[in-house]
Amino acid sequence: MMNQQTLDKLHALRWTGLAEAYRLQMSSPEASAMSFDERFALLVDHHWSWRENQAMTRRLKKSRLHAEPCVEDINNRYPRQMDAQLVRTLANSQWVAQHLCLLFTGPTGIGKSWLAQALVQKACRDGYTALYKPAPKLFRDLAEARADGSLGRLLETLARTDVLLVDDFAMAPLGEQERRDFLEICDDRYGRRSTVLTSQLPIPSWHAQIGDPTIADSTLDRLVHNAYRIELSGESMRKKKAPQGGRA
Repeated sequence: MMNQQTLDKLHALRWTGLAEAYRLQMSSPEASAMSFDERFALLVDHHWSWRENQAMTRRLKKSRLHAEPCVEDINNRYPRQMDAQLVRTLANSQWVAQHLCLLFTGPTGIGKSWLAQALVQKACRDGYTALYKPAPKLFRDLAEARADGSLGRLLETLARTDVLLVDDFAMAPLGEQERRDFLEICDDRYGRRSTVLTSQLPIPSWHAQIGDPTIADSTLDRLVHNAYRIELSGESMRKKKAPQGGRA
């Protein structure tokens, strides 16, 4: 009876991880042979792990990343001129701690978005917040936020996010308000947060797509000189689908 009351109180306190650990100990014959300190340490460890897993799940859900990409499934054998050692180095997420950018370029179907999402997903698992936005949706969200008066909140959210992944950047020329908004985003994040871009266009072509020379210079200055460049080439992986299914 007392054990059930204890469990009820733990759930009322929302200490679900601790309640789970306590229930496991009650059903474990080995636990009765442990000292109080040993049992208490196991309870704390279990609750700590439960909270960390819950936090990671929330970060991944808020990131809007696709479910499949993860660094453990990166296909280093596919011929696309990828620096596999660099990608392995980036998988430790130190680039996020150092507020550096990642710029992925290459033809369609080569796996840019998949690789970028895999590294950002690893950053989420390592404790960083992230947000995935295809470029057209990012600019639509900015326009809608300006119209309904929530632009300030959206820009603040983008500025606070540890890793912002903008997919298919510069596929079309940016409009006047789009380039100004994007410069503000880059300015807010420069030296404070990490930005990841994927694009089918090579980086030298971005200047013309941004449009206004002054804004383009300012934007690229905040991105290119503080970034790792991953320039991919080769045939589309969609034409030669690997047996591994979703691996890229």
